[in-house]
Amino acid sequence: MGNELVQVLDQIGRDKGIDRNILINAIESAVLSASRKKYGNIENIFARFNEKTGEVELYLTKKIVSAVEDPKAEISLDEARKIKPSASAGEELEVKLESIDFGRIAAQTAKQIIVQKVREAERDQIYSEFVQKQGQVVNGIVQKIEQGNIIIDLVKTEGILLVREQIIKERYNKGDRIRVYVLEVKMGPKGVQILLSRTHPNFLIKLFEMEVPEIYQGIVEIKGAARDPGWRGKIAVLSHDSDVDAVGACVGMKGTRVQAIVRELSGEKIDIVRWSAKYQEFITNALSPAQISKITFDEGNKSAEVIVPDDQLSLAIGRKGQNVKLASKLTGLHLAIFGQSELENKKEEKKAKELDDKNALAKLENVGTKIAEALFEKGYKDIDSIVNSTVEDLCSVPGIGKKKAEALIESAKKIKQNQEINN
Repeated sequence: MGNELVQVLDQIGRDKGIDRNILINAIESAVLSASRKKYGNIENIFARFNEKTGEVELYLTKKIVSAVEDPKAEISLDEARKIKPSASAGEELEVKLESIDFGRIAAQTAKQIIVQKVREAERDQIYSEFVQKQGQVVNGIVQKIEQGNIIIDLVKTEGILLVREQIIKERYNKGDRIRVYVLEVKMGPKGVQILLSRTHPNFLIKLFEMEVPEIYQGIVEIKGAARDPGWRGKIAVLSHDSDVDAVGACVGMKGTRVQAIVRELSGEKIDIVRWSAKYQEFITNALSPAQISKITFDEGNKSAEVIVPDDQLSLAIGRKGQNVKLASKLTGLHLAIFGQSELENKKEEKKAKELDDKNALAKLENVGTKIAEALFEKGYKDIDSIVNSTVEDLCSVPGIGKKKAEALIESAKKIKQNQEINN
């Protein structure tokens, strides 16, 4: 049995590349399990692999006592000193058991345990290797396609490229070589599961890191990326060396570097944007090639209103809103694009509404133009705002006392009721 197990150990070690100690532990566990067929379920029994003989030896741990009451757990001092001359009462002694013939069934059980332990070790090894590759780009071969999902051979294991992580216009066949981004590595009940992607923005970043030496060297830094996979992508870059142009480094001589990435992504157009800590400048660069007239930035809402010449509106927005959507993702801001004439129309509409509201306020009893202006300035923009106000609040408006405030609220309620009846 011992020689057979050693052969199994050596063969598996060569084929699987699994650490020898893991295999030895597996063999010891297997022999220990099989030994219980003879010795029963004894807690103080254990197995040890003998490197010199290639045998797995069984031992019982016994306590040295003056008078033995439990032979399975205790040994007399006289017997102990035959094994270890320096033994003394109270110590524990490892007592070697005689070699036994485990038999066919026990041997088969041992083999099953070894196989199980090896599978666990192999699974742990694969997990440890690929969890370090999470967030990296790896090469693989298309093994099969199941319900649109692509199973990819990664040499030691398989990964899955789900439909949602595929570039929509790409098609693959069994045996095709493919480059993928390791999105997630997790341990599941069926083993290691490796989720892959070709649509993630970080895939674009990693491709540039592989293609542009200045990025790998830390001279050029990619500050962010956004993609409409297969169609268009944007990356923001910054140079840490005044002598190196970040955009030029990423484009490469005659566009060779960026074109290599475009080919890898099935023709995805790549906009390389110069990053800036100044939002006005960064937004302008992100919306390129559209020309920008004015940017109003709202820091509290993380948004910006961008005004462009009318003939630049469609260019700024892009096909199906693609350009502004990617620019928004890249800058981390909600960007609202308006043409110059559209903005002017909005201003006129706003003025007209304000005038209508002021006129509505002027319809209140005993309210003239001056009082209407004063109410408007204090934030009372329409009849509803008067209805929902209090006498105390209205008294804060110049020219309005308690009686007038009460009269204004009553007048506003009547107008509101008439509006509701007419509607």
